[in-house]
Amino acid sequence: MTHSDQAPIEMSNGGKSEVTNQTQADSAVQTRTYNWTDPMADLAAIAGLAKRSGLEQIQAIADGRVAKCPAASLIDGGDINAREGWVEVTMRAQKIHYNPVGTVHGGVLAIMLDTAAGCAVQTTLKPGEVHTTLDLTVKYLRPATEASGLLRCEATVINRGRRTALAQAQVVDEAGRLIAHATSSCMILNPDA
Repeated sequence: MTHSDQAPIEMSNGGKSEVTNQTQADSAVQTRTYNWTDPMADLAAIAGLAKRSGLEQIQAIADGRVAKCPAASLIDGGDINAREGWVEVTMRAQKIHYNPVGTVHGGVLAIMLDTAAGCAVQTTLKPGEVHTTLDLTVKYLRPATEASGLLRCEATVINRGRRTALAQAQVVDEAGRLIAHATSSCMILNPDA
């Protein structure tokens, strides 16, 4: 560290002020703490949900009877709303989502798109069926920043076959501008069959 990298920072210390040399990079460091629930912690609830339809499973998450997945906690995901073949998830754009150029990272938007598309497919499943994402194709149309406000991702199942489903999802900002669009193919499995 060179002397030119240091900036005097005035700090309050119990009513007294003191000036210390601190790097500008150090003064920009932020700390974030978040909580998440281990999805395997409540095996009884999960086992009970496995006997329910996919829509009932998503509704249990939406109304808080089952915890959100850890990835939703990681990105500080918001609410989820669902009906058969359709899901909406929300997230407020924050600096914790930024990439090095100061916009919401594409990977964070991809988490929203994959979550919404997968949950939309989940709402079509019968008890005992599960799904997994085969592919996710994302098109980014405009950047999102804190100024974008609440991001809303809506997904719809386009086609539901016996073994695969196709869903589309889109993220819009608080003003309704389209941020990103995705299509997702999911494989449907019945482990009990």
